[in-house]
Amino acid sequence: MFPSSSTPRPTPAFAPTPDPLTHVRDITHAHFRAGDQVVILKGVAGSELWGDAMRVVAPSWHTPTDEDGWRLRDATGGAQSYITAHPRYLVHLARHCPDCLIHLRAMEDHLLPKHAGADALIDCGWYTITALGQLVHVADARGGR
Repeated sequence: MFPSSSTPRPTPAFAPTPDPLTHVRDITHAHFRAGDQVVILKGVAGSELWGDAMRVVAPSWHTPTDEDGWRLRDATGGAQSYITAHPRYLVHLARHCPDCLIHLRAMEDHLLPKHAGADALIDCGWYTITALGQLVHVADARGGR
């Protein structure tokens, strides 16, 4: 489903695609715990979803949404190894919990038909990282933050 973190990914094609599901996802901060492996879904790779695999490190205030968030670590490093994200952006990777599986299936049903037949790695353009190192969904972005 997700490219291996040790396999270098090609630069994704940017294909803005509306995401009506993540922003309204009702998931609480307590759903995730330090040590959980998660993925932040970002787009489509062939006939599967792809995203950034991370590990939940510690609770952290998510300034863009003024809600409890999680500090995440990207084991592959890169320009930014640690970010803060809202829990609704995360999907369990290592354990199959019903809430995350339902969200994953809804994302597949929504996205895969829109990008059927595309062989490229497609970034749907839902996220940006703020100057404070916080991952923000486009639907949560507020001016000045």
